[in-house]
Amino acid sequence: MIKYLGSKRVLAPALGRAVAALPVTTVCDLFAGTTRIGQELRRSGVTVHSNDTATYSEALGQAYIAADPETDRARVREVIAHLMSLPGYDGYFTETFCRRARYVQPHNGRRIDAMRDEIDRIDLSPVERGLVLTSLLEAADRVDSTCGLQMAFVKQWSPRSHRDIALREPEPVPGPAGTVTRLDANALAPTLDGVELAYLDPPYNQHSYFSNYHVWETLVRRDAPETYGIACKRVDCQTTKSPYNGRRSAWPALAALVENLRVPWLIVSFSDDGYHDLDELQALLGEGRHVGRVDVDFPRYVGARIGIHNGNGEKVGSVGRLRNSETLFIAGPDARLVRRAAAAAARATGPTGATPTGSAPAAGRGRSARRSGTPTAAGTRPGPG
Repeated sequence: MIKYLGSKRVLAPALGRAVAALPVTTVCDLFAGTTRIGQELRRSGVTVHSNDTATYSEALGQAYIAADPETDRARVREVIAHLMSLPGYDGYFTETFCRRARYVQPHNGRRIDAMRDEIDRIDLSPVERGLVLTSLLEAADRVDSTCGLQMAFVKQWSPRSHRDIALREPEPVPGPAGTVTRLDANALAPTLDGVELAYLDPPYNQHSYFSNYHVWETLVRRDAPETYGIACKRVDCQTTKSPYNGRRSAWPALAALVENLRVPWLIVSFSDDGYHDLDELQALLGEGRHVGRVDVDFPRYVGARIGIHNGNGEKVGSVGRLRNSETLFIAGPDARLVRRAAAAAARATGPTGATPTGSAPAAGRGRSARRSGTPTAAGTRPGPG
């Protein structure tokens, strides 16, 4: 699994338990990212539709959500072995991301150039191609020189970057095979006929995943874009903007998404680092639904813990708070099942969990509230409508 801000590693078990406690067999993950949550849900026995606008997410979805027991994995292993045998050469990736920038060392960049070019010459099914691209993507991530974001690279080569790149076959994920799309979530939402639950994990502040992981987007697309800045970002990072990254546009986009989803069940995860007041978000989800809530405390991403540095690598700012609270909202037509799912999620996130109370949460537990220690869960009555 690639390093990824927002991968929901801590929350994945809780989400799996929550979905298992509900009467659903089909789930759509509308903002799939690395597909970590989709994989967890597939393991729990539901059929997952994985969606994201990122091209690398589509490849990961083919590898971990769509691949099934009929996939010709012997063929995939043959292709991986062939790619590993290729000599490297200087190409776009080496020049852009190893010399002009320093994400990967040149000896690995040359291998990446050769392997990525060769993939496009091989006749592969969509799932086979996704598996091979995922193998390359994860191999490059294991020898990169970043702190997990591609806004910048570390001043000195990281120890792992000195290793030789090595491709591995992506592990099969047990459970029913699903489907994959690369669409805008708000455009996809009204078309989800037959889906019983939608999981929403939208961008929650100004930080763009397209910009944060532009190297992986370029690697999978192999489109050799023009770049700008010391980070060698794709020029379309300047124009590819999600409404969820704008303070003024995020709430209307989220409200429209929730309104257009005709599924009976919703699970939404949101951080207290985000734009929205959590009580207002709970009220939005509670229009015609019962809502359960679970707050989970966890460390902030590594960049926030390192602090602020100038161009010379000198520390110029102080580290702020070191922990975040992530909130899971579980919304649906049955109050008893909402409480059961929220309690299951709470138990999965720590040694102890709180049983849902069956009443609305107390005032003042919005974005400015801070949670610590064990997770808590609360159930609510449906809101107006």
